[in-house]
Amino acid sequence: MKNNLFLGLFVFTIFLNSCTTDGTADIIINDNSITNNNGGGGNSGSQSIFLSGTYNEDLTLDANNNYKVNGSLIMAAGTTLTIPAGMTVEALAAGSDVYIAISQGAKIMASGTADNPIVLTSDASTPQAGDWGGLILLGRAPINSVSGTATSTSEIASLPYGGTDAADNSGVIRYMRIEYSGGAADGQSENNGFSFYGVGNGTTVEYIQAYEGKDDGVEFFGGTVNVNYISIINAQDDSIDWTEGYSGTITDAYVKHGDIHDKGVEADGFNTDIGNNSNPVFFSKPTINNLIIIGLGSTTGGEAVRLRAGTQGVFNNLIIEGFEKGFKLVGDQGNSPTGTGVLSNDLHVTDITFTDITVKMTNNTGETFTETDFIAGDGNGTGTDYATWGANWTIGNN
Repeated sequence: MKNNLFLGLFVFTIFLNSCTTDGTADIIINDNSITNNNGGGGNSGSQSIFLSGTYNEDLTLDANNNYKVNGSLIMAAGTTLTIPAGMTVEALAAGSDVYIAISQGAKIMASGTADNPIVLTSDASTPQAGDWGGLILLGRAPINSVSGTATSTSEIASLPYGGTDAADNSGVIRYMRIEYSGGAADGQSENNGFSFYGVGNGTTVEYIQAYEGKDDGVEFFGGTVNVNYISIINAQDDSIDWTEGYSGTITDAYVKHGDIHDKGVEADGFNTDIGNNSNPVFFSKPTINNLIIIGLGSTTGGEAVRLRAGTQGVFNNLIIEGFEKGFKLVGDQGNSPTGTGVLSNDLHVTDITFTDITVKMTNNTGETFTETDFIAGDGNGTGTDYATWGANWTIGNN
């Protein structure tokens, strides 16, 4: 017994010394409260592991373990976070400071399937919107809040983003659902379900859902990333939001509002809190193909899509249902030339079906144009086949 005690003290002393001299102190796996779930039957079986801190080495999650994010989990440049198909990662229900951030030069490899999606969710027994932050990707693609090789700083985590590499690659996200995100640090800094900061089109993003978020479902801060198959259910702010010169393509998107909501799409040509500092000047101009936005009925008010601050964009094949206003365009003849985009055909809609919409278009741009200058193919929109591509892996569809 004494020998065992001395041996245990000796090993513990070595462990303490190794921790104080370890050169990878920035790599934090907060597993001090690991729980072995194998009933005491040996070393096989799952463990519950807490994750937070800045990782300077790759982090690969083991499908045999359970993981909980209990703070800011930041992957540093040169690292990769790998999440296996079918894994559910819980986040401590503690608000804005609990999030996952993939820094410039880092990657996330998260390839789920329709039958085995990856789920990031709250650990609360009764979860609700805003329980935790969300997922943040930061890349080196162009943004218009700065010029040249300069970078801007993210609202959450204060990490750099932006650059000149339109083809920047931040990894792969496929069949991922984020639930109960949107914790707010303050009135100006809020998490979204998915935040794409200057993310490049070398990144693969497809089959993603944001469910019951307190802020936006998906927001693009500049960048060129293309996203296919987006489901946003019950976002309490805007479902799809872009700003800072976003110029990617969104293909097949389904938006459904809950009782608390703002816009289906809120689109800015630049960040009006920062200014358009690009040289030469450019504005957001994404392409949106096959979009459905479902509101709560025209008698409840609201706008499906707000286009402002000089945004441009090409909308193809839409269904908009259940709003007082379909599109509201806001701008001026100066720094926010939204109406100029309509006149130059850089902002237009082709093939759309309006159902239960009181006013299809409102023009507050300072420019003169008609509804038919902005919209072609009224009545021809078919939207997207959400029942097919959203089957099995999405929730909240009833």
